[in-house]
Amino acid sequence: MTGTTKAPADHREHTGRLYRAHLSKGRATLGELFGGYVETGSEGSWIVTEDGSRFLNCGSYGVLITGARHPTVVRHVTDQLGRHPVASRVFLEPQAALAAEALAARAPAGLERVHFACSGAEAVETAIKIARTRGKDQLVATHDGYHGKTMGALSLTGKDVFQDPFRPLLPGVHHVPYGDADALGELLRTMPGRACVVVEPVQGEAGVVLPPPGYLRAVRELCHAHDALLVLDEIQTGLGRLGTWWGADAEGVTPDLLLAGKALGGGILPVSAVIATPEAFAAFDKDPYLHTSTFSGTPLAMAAVRGALAAIEEDGLVDRARDIGAEMLTTVRDIARRHYGPVLREVRGRGLLIGIEFAIPGPAGDLLIELIQHGVVANHSLNSHLVLRLTPPAVLDASDTRFLYEAFDRACHAQAARYVPIFEGDSAHA
Repeated sequence: MTGTTKAPADHREHTGRLYRAHLSKGRATLGELFGGYVETGSEGSWIVTEDGSRFLNCGSYGVLITGARHPTVVRHVTDQLGRHPVASRVFLEPQAALAAEALAARAPAGLERVHFACSGAEAVETAIKIARTRGKDQLVATHDGYHGKTMGALSLTGKDVFQDPFRPLLPGVHHVPYGDADALGELLRTMPGRACVVVEPVQGEAGVVLPPPGYLRAVRELCHAHDALLVLDEIQTGLGRLGTWWGADAEGVTPDLLLAGKALGGGILPVSAVIATPEAFAAFDKDPYLHTSTFSGTPLAMAAVRGALAAIEEDGLVDRARDIGAEMLTTVRDIARRHYGPVLREVRGRGLLIGIEFAIPGPAGDLLIELIQHGVVANHSLNSHLVLRLTPPAVLDASDTRFLYEAFDRACHAQAARYVPIFEGDSAHA
């Protein structure tokens, strides 16, 4: 069964009560808004709920490029779990070394050192600290960029709604328009040798915002000209999501630091990493206790990294993301345009990161909920209420994509009638 049958009321209500009592009342309310389903299993491209309903997972915020429980990742993790899941952090441990070697081998040339962490925000915090070791006390990020919600990462995240409750944040943080290399150059000229620039190859939470051609290359050149450290946040865009191993690959850019996460744990364990040039990493090379974390490089997580990288390579998931994404972008755009007409502003994306932007508030959220009723899980965009996102795994097969297109067509048909007459009427009276 796919889609509409909810979990038995007693089980659903019990889970909701536990959320309200011990987790978050707001999260419990969101669960009800999204249909009251209780997920209990997953495999490949699909989520299974307590009552046996199945949902095509085009969400999960980019974590599942390899799909759920990919057999290669499971094999690596299961083997390590049976032998040595957590290390002493006193002795050397082979899984961390092998995972670092494998990740560096797939990074842009020149990025040779790796620091592992558990979350994307932790990777951003690590990058900030590395920047400080290089004398870079001015942080530069972009409007509507998203880099996490811990205090340092939040200082870079370009959205007041997340920042305001927690001010004061880090000092010396500046934001410039995304895609505007001239604005970045003007700012960097005021702080020679002091800046660390943090940018996404494609802005994910801003609503899948693609920069103009040549932007990343221009940012690299500006950083070189003004002795600034360049950090590419590829936590969402890396590891094949954009149809290349890294978003940096599209323009042949090598940053000083590249941040990886989300898909790095193979959809099984939370892992992130900072991949650095030896020069940028020098202080961490000298003093291994300068920046530490108990679970950094834990053997079980490192096995997941090795499994994820192997699965991406063995199954050709980078090329699959490119090819499936190109077809999906065209098909989704045609369906949305047919139903929503002028209410639709744009469907854009690269690889399997696709954003559907509407001209007015409302349709993105309503379509997200409607898709669930038709058996598809998608994502909202934290920094844009106008954009619904699709971030499916690259293991989708032909029957999966056919299911997605049919469900998307039905969901658009069900929701568009609520907005098109109103929008067209308002336009006529404008």
